[in-house]
Amino acid sequence: MSQLRIFTKTAWLTMATVLLTGANLTASKSSAELQPSPKQLVDEVWQILNQNYVDGNFNQQDWKAVRQEYLSRSYGSKEQAYTAIQEMVSKLGDRYTQFFDPEGYKQLDTDISGNLTGVGIELAEDPKTNALIVVAPIEGTPAAIAGILPADILLKINGQATRGMKINEAVKQITGAAGTQVKLTIQRGDKELTYNLTRTKIDLHPVTSRVQPTAVGKVGYIRLPEFTETAPAEMRRTIQSLEKQKVEGYVLDLRSDPGGLLNASIDIAGMWLKQGPVVSLVNRNQVRERYETKGEPLTDKPLVVLVDNGSASASEILAGALQDEGRAVLVGTRTFGKGVVQAIQPLEDGSALKLTIAKYYTPKGRDINHVGVTPNVVVELTAAQQKALIKNRQLGTLTDPQYAKAITNLTQLIQAKTKQPNTQAANQSANLFK
Repeated sequence: MSQLRIFTKTAWLTMATVLLTGANLTASKSSAELQPSPKQLVDEVWQILNQNYVDGNFNQQDWKAVRQEYLSRSYGSKEQAYTAIQEMVSKLGDRYTQFFDPEGYKQLDTDISGNLTGVGIELAEDPKTNALIVVAPIEGTPAAIAGILPADILLKINGQATRGMKINEAVKQITGAAGTQVKLTIQRGDKELTYNLTRTKIDLHPVTSRVQPTAVGKVGYIRLPEFTETAPAEMRRTIQSLEKQKVEGYVLDLRSDPGGLLNASIDIAGMWLKQGPVVSLVNRNQVRERYETKGEPLTDKPLVVLVDNGSASASEILAGALQDEGRAVLVGTRTFGKGVVQAIQPLEDGSALKLTIAKYYTPKGRDINHVGVTPNVVVELTAAQQKALIKNRQLGTLTDPQYAKAITNLTQLIQAKTKQPNTQAANQSANLFK
C-alpha cells in the first residue's frame, strides 16, 4: 500500500496541501493487485477507516453493519462505487474526512506539487451549521484583493447554492484554468456580497520580512502566510539575516495562515524554542506520539506573535507551543480551532481517502479543537479594518492596530530584558500581558 501522508490544514483551495511523510496506514489489501473491483474498493476504504479512524465509535455507527450494507450491493461501475464510498464516509459526520475520485485526487496532487491556479482561499466546514466558511484568503490573491475575509460564509458558486455541498465539490467548482472567472456569493454578518473573481496562478511566498525602527532599536517583522515545504529553510535564512542586522526583538505574523506541513511547524518552533515538546498526537487507542524540537534556537530575543481567526492548524501548533513555553506573547484574536490531523491514503485505482487519524495537544496538554488559542493580548478588528488592511496590503504597518499593539508589547519585553540581562526576560515578561 502507498505511503501515508499526514497533514494539518483545514482544507485546500488553490494552495499546496501540506503533508508529513513517514508513517503507514494499515488495511487489508484487496486481491486485485493493481485494479480492484468496485466492491473491493469499497471494502478497502472501509478497512482503512476501521483500523485507523480517530473515533473508535465511528460516530455511534455500527461499523460492521455498515460494511455488510455496502458489500451487499451490486456495483456496475467504479462511479457507482465512488458514490457509495462518499455516502459511507459521510456517516462519520467528520467534515475533514473525505473520499476523492481519481480526478479529485489528481487535482490535490497538482496542488501538492505547487502548480496552483485559482482564487486563493482556504475553506472549512462549520461544525455546527455545516456551512462552508472562509478560513483565510491568501495574501495578494484575487480573493484577498477583492476583499474576502476570514469567517465569510460561502453561499453560492456561480449561482449554485452550497448548502449540503462538500468541500471537495466546492473546490472542483471554484478551481479552473487561469484567466477564467468564477462568481462567489458570500454572507458577512447580515450582508450578502457577490464577487466576480478571475482565476490566476498562485505564487506562494512563505516568508517575507523587514526591519522596523522603534524607540528601543530595530525589530524584525516576519510574515508567514503558510507552512510550506520551503518555509523552514526560508525562515532560517530570514532569522539569520535579521540577527546580522542586530534587531532587538521580533514580531512573527501568523494571521490568516491556514496551516501547512506539520514538520514545518516543528522545525520552525525549534528556531525559537530550546529543546522540548512542541505538540503531541493522540490516536483513538490513546497512543501518544510526542514531537520535540532539536538543537538550539537561532535567537532568544523577545518575540511577539500575531494571530487571528484565520490562524489554523500548523499555525495553532506553533503559537500554542510558544505560548505554553512562555517564549512569546500572543496578540490578536482567538485562532480558528482545528486540533485534529488527517492522512491521505492513495488507493490502487488512482482515488484517495483523506481521514482524521489523531487529535493534537499543546505542550501543556491543551485541546484546542473547536476552541482555538486565546492570545495574551486581545485586539479586535472590525470587518472594515480587516478588509482595508488585506486589500491594501497594510498588514504589519503602524496603520495596523494589531501590529501597533505588538510593537508596544515587544518594546516592553525588550526593555525588561535590558534591565534583566541574565534572565530569560521573554519568558518572565510574557506573564505581564496575560
